[in-house]
Amino acid sequence: MSFKRVVVTGLGTTSPLGGDVATTWSGLLDGRSGVARLEQDWAADLGTQIAGEIAVEPAEVLDRVKARRMDRSTQFAAVAAAEAWADSGSPEVDPERLAVAIATGIGGVTTLLTNYDALNEKGPRRVSPLAVPMLMANGPAANVGLTLGAKAGVHTPVSACASGNEAISLGLDLIRLGRADVVVVGGTEAAIHPLPLAAFNNMMALSKRNDDPAAASRPWDKGRDGFVMGEGAAVLVLESEEHAAARGARVYAELAGAGITADAHDIAQPDPAGLGATRAMSIALREAGLEPGDVRHINAHATSTPQGDLAEALAIRTALGASADRTVVTSTKSMTGHLLGAAGALESLATILAIHHRIVPPTINLEDPEDIGLDIADKPRELDQGPLAALNNSFGFGGHNVALAFRSV
Repeated sequence: MSFKRVVVTGLGTTSPLGGDVATTWSGLLDGRSGVARLEQDWAADLGTQIAGEIAVEPAEVLDRVKARRMDRSTQFAAVAAAEAWADSGSPEVDPERLAVAIATGIGGVTTLLTNYDALNEKGPRRVSPLAVPMLMANGPAANVGLTLGAKAGVHTPVSACASGNEAISLGLDLIRLGRADVVVVGGTEAAIHPLPLAAFNNMMALSKRNDDPAAASRPWDKGRDGFVMGEGAAVLVLESEEHAAARGARVYAELAGAGITADAHDIAQPDPAGLGATRAMSIALREAGLEPGDVRHINAHATSTPQGDLAEALAIRTALGASADRTVVTSTKSMTGHLLGAAGALESLATILAIHHRIVPPTINLEDPEDIGLDIADKPRELDQGPLAALNNSFGFGGHNVALAFRSV
């Protein structure tokens, strides 16, 4: 099947490593951890007292009045989208041919819980009249759409930790179906709050390395004891190849294919055989017209959980076969923590930059690696010249699996 080609022309982020793409990318290449001890008073009562908090507060970037009308997740999306749009050259596009797809896993949880506290402590009159538009999951996408004047549709995929990649795949589909020429896509999350942290902690899902935060996120290391919560946003500008060429746009990479599957196994645990993840990668490659041997890099979902890391490693070996021996794999979550609904978007951004600059960021904290039969980059790894293809994997509670295939241009 022949598809319209879709390219990436703009990148933006705010993350635990930096308030923009350049700072975040340099932090990844330097192997710098964005995980630290939480200083808030409420953290002292939690079993897990570490997280990857945002490096630059959005209030330092956004108009203060506008920022107060946004949930923190929307603030992150606004910062990342503004950078991505400017980076793309602020393309002139018919508003009816411009769409937005910004995902989140949890949405405006901070607004929801803060207003619930106000209701209980001070009464109903102290609940913000803006609470609903601030807490709704589509708030980030709606605000970005309003800012850009997007009229071809504003969408909010919600599929747990696969949400960011699902939003990117939706943008791919909108352009291929002829419903838009430009789509602003990505994910955002702001869930560093005592309730989500307590819930994940009680699930035994979080690392408890409170005394060594920078070493807590350690995918594929035998000493891993759970993931580390992160926050932030990442946004890409997608365009049809024709639209980008007509305006002479700089292109980072081609978004060549996407694979979406479901495990139908468990609400929280991955299929131990990684069958859904395997199918997602295989579908993405088939849609992109790629063979397993074409893949030179994978930015893995690898969150630093005991079961999830092994299931994904098995899935990669199954999907790529012997070609996995020639594929450089990394997990940037080792530095950023896990951004939940924004994870796939941030890791897609890292995947795009890896093939654009032909260098793979390392997986840090890999001191005693599992024998998983994969080539894990424990330091920055240069990629060969010539055509490059890469995959980015995202998997989420509920058994959601999304794999994206990118190709060099």
